[in-house]
Amino acid sequence: MSMIRKPVGPQPAAVYWRRRIIVLLGLVAVIAVVVLIIVRPGASQGAQPDETGTPVATTATDAPATALPTEEAAVDGDPCAPEHIVVEPVTDATTYAAGELPELAVTLTNTGPNVCVLNAGTAAQVFTITSGDEVYWTSTDCQVDPIDAEVSLTPGEPLSSAAPIVWNRTRSDPDTCDDDSREPVPAGGASYHLSVSVDGFDSSATKQLLLY
Repeated sequence: MSMIRKPVGPQPAAVYWRRRIIVLLGLVAVIAVVVLIIVRPGASQGAQPDETGTPVATTATDAPATALPTEEAAVDGDPCAPEHIVVEPVTDATTYAAGELPELAVTLTNTGPNVCVLNAGTAAQVFTITSGDEVYWTSTDCQVDPIDAEVSLTPGEPLSSAAPIVWNRTRSDPDTCDDDSREPVPAGGASYHLSVSVDGFDSSATKQLLLY
């Protein structure tokens, strides 16, 4: 005990007292670090400090909500969607004798779940006659008084042309609409195909017709 009160040695006593104080402070620092590691104040699971520094428990509702994208459901009266419209070219026959003029029409079918609307007027219709890669006739080349007509298509109820378009079996040309002397297209069993577009909706298949 006398060594603690009064250190002895070749150096002054103050030197030994400073050394003991440094060692003591080092021990206190080590003990404090160990205590902090074990206790970890304010680190309880699911807690976060509020503005006053007091830990506040968090819940799932504290996290920002993430909006999930939702697809707006279709309703009656919406514009028709391409994936729900079937456009079918129609002719009054498949084979035409010499002098017989083909009558061309179209049928529209809505395969969707709701009533939809589109423009089915003559201004939105395009009938095209081809043979091979060659276009022989297009209804819009010499169209007269085209009109717009918005129609409602009920699911599963086909809608057909009110009046057919008659093809005079000649090659169309906007420059010869007033010329009645246009020569007929080749016949003698020649094969032609009709395709139709209505309001931007194209027929997926063509209708074949044979001219004699």
